[in-house]
Amino acid sequence: MPVLDVNGAPVWRRRTTGQALLRWFGWLLGVAVFLFCWQRISDATTWFFVWDAPRIADDIWSRATPPRWDYITQLGRPIWDTFNIATLGTLISLCLAVPVAFLAARNTTPSRLFIRPIALLIIVATRSINSLIWALLLIAIIGPGVFAGVVAIAIRSIGFCAKLLYEAIEEINESQVEAITATGASRWQVMAYGIVPQVLPAFAGIAVFRWDINIRESTVLGLVGAGGIGLQLSASLNVLAWPQVSMILLVILCAVVISEWVSAKVRGAII
Repeated sequence: MPVLDVNGAPVWRRRTTGQALLRWFGWLLGVAVFLFCWQRISDATTWFFVWDAPRIADDIWSRATPPRWDYITQLGRPIWDTFNIATLGTLISLCLAVPVAFLAARNTTPSRLFIRPIALLIIVATRSINSLIWALLLIAIIGPGVFAGVVAIAIRSIGFCAKLLYEAIEEINESQVEAITATGASRWQVMAYGIVPQVLPAFAGIAVFRWDINIRESTVLGLVGAGGIGLQLSASLNVLAWPQVSMILLVILCAVVISEWVSAKVRGAII
């Protein structure tokens, strides 16, 4: 933006004086908000424990190493339960997410005024609550165990899968749909032959990606009583059995690595 110097010659500047002042005011406001938040956090923090944290961490590390290797014989069933929770929860969520996604997409919903807002509400409601909170609620309703974990994972995954899927549905090539419609095909035939083939790769990728995430989430559901290897972890933490804790963490790490490898292979095959 041109301005004039003392000699009357034009000088180009990136911003006007007003824009520069507004930018500096924004930075000043941001720093003030940061300092205010830091002060509130500092007042609520016991800094003695923070400064003492390295010593405590070193003490726990010395107690947790080496891991209790023979304890791995008791972790086969819990880690299998964890995989089952993630897999069954993902399958249930996909069965429920598909119709919700078609009802939420602008180009497939029967009613943008009534049905689409309800579908979007379902997506937002299931995504806004963490799986641990769902597990706590379900344990109070149906009792502790693997079933509560499966249902918690399923409910949490509906919104995630439905959101990505309905966005994929809205981005399809409409010319294929119009071509099938021009042949006199019914609404269900248009959906089966014009829409589903286009979103099928995205659906497969979403399913594998969500299963990979659910493996991680399922490992901690046992901390609240929803079964899986997290239940063993909670029991070991309660009795301060640190060698068992380190062994459980190693098993969880291996499970996550395996799930990541499987999902990467499947996504690579799809793409």
